[in-house]
Amino acid sequence: MYNELVSKKEKLAVVGLGYVGLPIALEFARKLSVIGFDIKPERVEMMKKGIDPSRELDSEAFKGCDIEFTSNVDDLRQAKFYVVAVPTPIDEHNLPDLKPLLAATRTVGQVLKKGDYVVYESTVYPGCTEEECVPLLEEISGFKYIQDFKVGFSPERINPGDKVHTLTTIKKITSGCDAESAEEIAKTYELIIEAGIHRASSIKVAEAAKIIENTQRDINIAFMNELSIIFNRMGINTYEVLEAAGTKWNFLKFFPGLVGGHCIGVDPYYLVYKAKELGYHPQIITAGRFINDSMGGYVAKQTVKKIIAADKNPKESRVLIMGVTFKENVSDIRNSKVIDIYNELKSFGIQNVDVIDPYADSKEVREEYGFETTSDPKGKYDAIIVAVSHDSYLKLEEEWFLNHANNDCVFVDVKGIFREKINRLTYWSL
Repeated sequence: MYNELVSKKEKLAVVGLGYVGLPIALEFARKLSVIGFDIKPERVEMMKKGIDPSRELDSEAFKGCDIEFTSNVDDLRQAKFYVVAVPTPIDEHNLPDLKPLLAATRTVGQVLKKGDYVVYESTVYPGCTEEECVPLLEEISGFKYIQDFKVGFSPERINPGDKVHTLTTIKKITSGCDAESAEEIAKTYELIIEAGIHRASSIKVAEAAKIIENTQRDINIAFMNELSIIFNRMGINTYEVLEAAGTKWNFLKFFPGLVGGHCIGVDPYYLVYKAKELGYHPQIITAGRFINDSMGGYVAKQTVKKIIAADKNPKESRVLIMGVTFKENVSDIRNSKVIDIYNELKSFGIQNVDVIDPYADSKEVREEYGFETTSDPKGKYDAIIVAVSHDSYLKLEEEWFLNHANNDCVFVDVKGIFREKINRLTYWSL
């Protein structure tokens, strides 16, 4: 397979061209002949023009690439090696939503040929690839697993907004269904991954490795968030405590904050789901998820308390929320926990809540969450919440906030980025 791809006798296809799939497709297209497939024609048209719909890559990233963008399933028949990189979200009950993954698997199954390879990058619970995807590939294609086609798993490690730790500079885990496929898949990825490849012993091990990467971070951040709740009651600043504790060489550098997005805020639920299926109810993972999912509401409640302490009526108060994306310097609003702050403020009867964000698309916010962002602050506010630490916010001085603040304005600094700058406003942070 590897030799056929390198000689361009065969093509590689990437199914799903979001924040994970597009960078992979473009990197492979510098070495191989690639088909980039996405189910949304409007996204495909943008990419044909050298535009990344996710706004992560600039037009230069498209240059020098041997790639054909398409939304036509029949075009996938030209490929021999398929990389599936579609979202794996959770539903309203925090259960795995495999619909996008299984839909992509059905698509590949329709065009699968004898001798083809299918590699999954989508984060799943251990066992999902072989228990859910492989049987579907067999059913639709009529071929036998391993005998007629090979499957592998190579978990994505894309970090949105990070210009240092990029696709090629992060070590990649690869795996296959047998020794031959494991080696062929590893060699194929070695074409583009400068940091090197870790060959996992099995597909299930590779799946498990990915799921615990984000679960570990989730638990550590949950610990920081719980500490921030405790220290708030003690009247001490969490960041000052962490700064002091961080002087020890083996103290782990984690901080409190909102845990959203489509990785850390989602992946642990996949592991919880599988554990319960096996008859084990995970304690630490579930507790971490509960704490982190509650932090948006906690921030809002603390804001309302401060407003009331300033002898103001919450229902008559105006609040500005700065930032709505799930993390700094990205445009992605999926599973943003800033929404929990907004909704909780509304539940207290605060009707005048303005949201600004230089990265978020107001139309997308309206479609996803039912309200629109504004381009700039409007008038003066009784509370200003800096919810996302975008670089453009870091440059602001206290005078800027004072110009948009009513008397006794509450300044809520979720990430603690202004604790050395704010002196004339009522300051609070996690």
